[in-house]
Amino acid sequence: MNEATAGVGKTRAGETAGLRVVTAPYEPLESQVYVDLRPTFGRDLLLRVEGFNFAGSLKLRAAAGLVAAAEQSGRLGNDSILIESSSGNLGLALAMIAANKGLRFVCVTDPRCNPSTLNLLRSLGAELVVVTEQDANGGYLQSRLDYVRARSAEDSRYVWLNQYANPANWIAHYETTAPEIAKEFPDLDALFVGVGTAGTVTGCARYFRDNGGKVKVIAVDAEGSVSFGGAPKPRAIPGLGASVRPPLLEPELFADVVHVAEEETVRRCREMARGGFLFGGSTGTVLSGALRWLDEKDPRGRLRAVAIAPDLADRYADTVYDDAWVARRFGATSPALGTHRDNQT
Repeated sequence: MNEATAGVGKTRAGETAGLRVVTAPYEPLESQVYVDLRPTFGRDLLLRVEGFNFAGSLKLRAAAGLVAAAEQSGRLGNDSILIESSSGNLGLALAMIAANKGLRFVCVTDPRCNPSTLNLLRSLGAELVVVTEQDANGGYLQSRLDYVRARSAEDSRYVWLNQYANPANWIAHYETTAPEIAKEFPDLDALFVGVGTAGTVTGCARYFRDNGGKVKVIAVDAEGSVSFGGAPKPRAIPGLGASVRPPLLEPELFADVVHVAEEETVRRCREMARGGFLFGGSTGTVLSGALRWLDEKDPRGRLRAVAIAPDLADRYADTVYDDAWVARRFGATSPALGTHRDNQT
């Protein structure tokens, strides 16, 4: 167990059973909250909620693991400056940890980063660099990576954690996320995981491969992502998908891959909102992919299935949940708008 997670679950003096008291914002990592989707979609599918932590997303697990690995290797010193490329959630998690540890942090992002996330990053003391030059595939990832490499080469104080190629990313999920799910669902048949850096999906797939191989891990990617060799297309929702193939990706580990259009992502998010559940764009993508796969591969509903919900809705209020944004992006007649509209009187 690494330093970032060493205090999780321990009882401190004066605590009562079941009460959690933390001293660092990265301590409460585990999630035991699942949403039963049968009432909403008529499917025996459970949605594992990973947004109930101080970073508000699954990325806190990777961030804690990346920083702990850098500390254990001796890469971090008193004058070190963390630097990382992120479209939002990982950057926010790192900014939170850096603030708690008294470290400087530079977050290199792009115009797709949500305004609310940018404000939170600033509040945590992060230095923001917004890269506006698109890469050859019409995204920003390669441009962000080029900036990080150049800046890191200029000053030895910079420590690039490199979530895209650092094994600590997938190891965090191999050691925490996957075994938690396995313990809670020993009869699990299928696990649906979104693909961004590929840390979560690789860590989970490796774990289940190494522990019996019964569970099918299905990767869910965004349309327009090049991760699995598809043609690049512009994407407006940050989180899942990539314009550069993730080095951590091991496609042979997955039972299947599902690609989801952004309009479908928005529609699923808004369908959940009508039932009172507010989830983020990455969750909408995973949910959409899981439901489609189950409809096609398990029409009789015999499989025990779980989907990982990476984030909640607060950082998508200006995009996924904004009618004007949806209309601009997908057109005024988009089916996604039909799942969330003010009544006209």
